[in-house]
Amino acid sequence: MDFTFTEEQQAAVEAARAVFSDVAPDRAPSPALTPGAVAEDIDRQLWNELARTDLLGLTLSPDHGGAGLDPIALCLVLRESAKVLARVPLLESCAVATAVQRYGGSTLAAELLPRAGRGELILTVGANGRSGHDPAELAVTARPYGENGENGENGTSAEGSGWVLDGVQSAVPWAQAADWIVIPAHTAGGRPVLALLPRTRDGVTLADQVSTSGERLAEVRLDGARVKAHELIDAPGCWEWLRSLLTTGTCALALGLGERVLAMTAEYTGKREQFGFPVATFQAVAVQAADRYIDLRAMEATLWQAAWRISSDAGGPLPTAADVAVAKIWASDGVRRVVQTAQHLHGGFGADTDYPLHRFHAWAKQIELSLGPAAAHEEALGDLLAAHPLG
Repeated sequence: MDFTFTEEQQAAVEAARAVFSDVAPDRAPSPALTPGAVAEDIDRQLWNELARTDLLGLTLSPDHGGAGLDPIALCLVLRESAKVLARVPLLESCAVATAVQRYGGSTLAAELLPRAGRGELILTVGANGRSGHDPAELAVTARPYGENGENGENGTSAEGSGWVLDGVQSAVPWAQAADWIVIPAHTAGGRPVLALLPRTRDGVTLADQVSTSGERLAEVRLDGARVKAHELIDAPGCWEWLRSLLTTGTCALALGLGERVLAMTAEYTGKREQFGFPVATFQAVAVQAADRYIDLRAMEATLWQAAWRISSDAGGPLPTAADVAVAKIWASDGVRRVVQTAQHLHGGFGADTDYPLHRFHAWAKQIELSLGPAAAHEEALGDLLAAHPLG
């Protein structure tokens, strides 16, 4: 496998580093000291800067004002964003836009994508269902409507027809700041579909929730919310592909966060002295740090394998979902081990709220559990191996 990045992908990384260089992880109040959410809104200054440098349209085609790059480039930028705990819906908005470009109709794409690439529209997606343990599409039902009432499974037989959504999606990230929300749902025939609707549409209610990292989430309740026919995507595999991209992007966030935390740990243990020597020179400290470095390299290899499968649609002995599951297993377990070791090697200093490590620990726990912990993906991988025996 050759994981050499293209010149365009490397240019995206350099642009991202320039944007994030001025972002401090403690720009928002500490979640340890703040009851409720740390802020009411996203980091608008950073969002506008990402738009100005064209990083919000990386994966969009030039026809929509984008750079025409692939999900690998998005993961590279996400990796940099996690190093500063960037409080923006970069993953959700870009992933949704990419899915609309890939699976949506021309009307929907023209309505949303140019404005999303310019940062004028923020997109998010509910991927946790009602509880976070069951498939998200099962939490919401989509039934067709038309001028003449119920009109069959596809909801397109009458002018002005569309779909009615009922159900709940919990822990929707950045929903209060988003302009449009993507809701995975299922039809009466059991088909998974994606419905896109404005946050302010009738029948949509948001209730505040707070993440482990202190960011605002929302329980999105749908009570007879209507979407027009062109606002629903029912192409085969649309939700599975979007969920795979979201999961892989989460792995990129885990990698970037872990790399920053290990760098912080190396800097601290290189300066902290005991018995007249830096603690980094002690074998017990060095071995633990080396183990976490190995974790990060495994996280990196599995991340790029999954991102490559998504970007290239390349075949293999197992479906792409298997590579995504492996990447998330390593990301969830690896990022947890990295921050735990960092806390241990920092001693009491790691829990000091004047030092940013505790923030990284909170974000790491959120990332670890987002879109399923390691155990859930181990189960999914086992099912895939049973269905596609190797050898």
